[in-house]
Amino acid sequence: MQDEETRGETGVNEGAEPANDPASEHAAPNDDARDGATEASVSNSGDVAVIDPEASAIEQLVGFDALRGEVAEFVGWFESQMLTVDIAIQGVILFAAVLPAAIFGPQLRKFIQSQIAPRAPYGVLRRGASAFAHLATPIALFVILQLAVLALKTAGFSSALIAAGVSLLTAWIVIRLVTLVIRSPFWSKVAFYVAWPIAALDAFGVLDDVVIQLQAFSVPIGEDASGNAQRFSALDVIRTVFIFGLLFWAASFGGNFIKGRINAIDELTVSFKALLAKILDVLLPVIALIAALQIVGFPFGTLAIFGGAVGLGIGLGMQRTVSNFFAGFTLIADKSIKPGDVIEVGNTYGWVTDMSARYVSVRTRDGTAHLVPNDIFINEGVTNWSHSDRVVRLHAPFGVSYGTKELRGLARRVEEIALDVERVLKTPTPRCNLMEFGDNSINFDLRFWINDPANGSANVRSDVLMAIWDLLEEMNIEVPFPQRDLHIRSAPEGFAMTLENRDGESLSQRREGAAAAE
Repeated sequence: MQDEETRGETGVNEGAEPANDPASEHAAPNDDARDGATEASVSNSGDVAVIDPEASAIEQLVGFDALRGEVAEFVGWFESQMLTVDIAIQGVILFAAVLPAAIFGPQLRKFIQSQIAPRAPYGVLRRGASAFAHLATPIALFVILQLAVLALKTAGFSSALIAAGVSLLTAWIVIRLVTLVIRSPFWSKVAFYVAWPIAALDAFGVLDDVVIQLQAFSVPIGEDASGNAQRFSALDVIRTVFIFGLLFWAASFGGNFIKGRINAIDELTVSFKALLAKILDVLLPVIALIAALQIVGFPFGTLAIFGGAVGLGIGLGMQRTVSNFFAGFTLIADKSIKPGDVIEVGNTYGWVTDMSARYVSVRTRDGTAHLVPNDIFINEGVTNWSHSDRVVRLHAPFGVSYGTKELRGLARRVEEIALDVERVLKTPTPRCNLMEFGDNSINFDLRFWINDPANGSANVRSDVLMAIWDLLEEMNIEVPFPQRDLHIRSAPEGFAMTLENRDGESLSQRREGAAAAE
């Protein structure tokens, strides 16, 4: 009876041995519950695992058993895939290829430096030849490894390890070539961030998978004439950017070459040369972009409506930029200003050094370059000191006191003294005109000519005024200052005044002196 009651209270399976100890009666249900929880967790996870009841809680938490399984799986893969005869042969070839590359690399460098580099013209081609000479040994190693890959494939052996090395070596050579030839930090960074990821993906054999994913990620851009849906994938975008970068660089190189040839033609005017250069700067990048889109197969017919909307948005949002763009063509076409002209626009005085698509570069006398937008010349006007003739007239006004007697003689002496200034032209001769009888002085204006306004006008005017000042001092002619007559109608009581003459003598002292003299 006691056994049946105990069995009924504890709920253990038949065949289990009953426990008479009350503590055991209470412990048995806890153990059974714990076993049930363990079985439930194993069944829910779906893993067939044996939990060691003697394992510590830390081992169960970290999962050392699973980690040991992963390590064992990796070791098995490494032994089966890397510790093979094919990998050993490829490793030996990789190390052995360094020796012939070290032998033939210096020979290739000497050949390039002696036979190819001297014949290359200066510029990009000369830098390219020097870069290939600098990288002769890595290039020789690249050629040897490529021959090794071809030989292994012909013999039926695997060449995956050597192909991975070739990919990484190719990326390094490309980056070094871009750095040595273009010498641009921007393009060096672009080559680094483009070449190395591609080489790493190719070395690990996942480049094809990435390309497939990029092709799958696409957006619809419309339908063609047959009603077929047209899509543009992420791979097409990357290809377009890459091809456009190459074509843009080629267009820049070709544009600089053509502009150099145009500038060498003496029969063309400066303004016409600038116009041709501006047309090339605009036309060549547009051709490069259209050619890049055409190469990747971009359907231009789908952009009929979308292109019109984008063009309208750009026209409204970039109205000032478009205005500057067309104003630049207008300035060059009508020859109002051209490189080398001495101009004055607003408070800026200097000579034109460059005319770009958006602005005109004006170099001032203090050495700063002012970038003036093209539309300012159209809307606000400009003073061109050398538009049709570089000979310009300057003015040097001055005044003398009314006590001066020989005004004609003074004018002749001023004209003669102006000729002694270095930059003043003798023909046309300087002319000193009496302009007016002013309130405080007799005003003259000396007019003289120079033919080098690019060297400044304020400095030569200063030299002429200095010469006039020395002449007036020599002739004892006074340069008057403004004078005013003060009439006092009334004064407060107790207000005292002291009048003095030019010699500092007061009026009362002068009267006393006159009385004493009498």
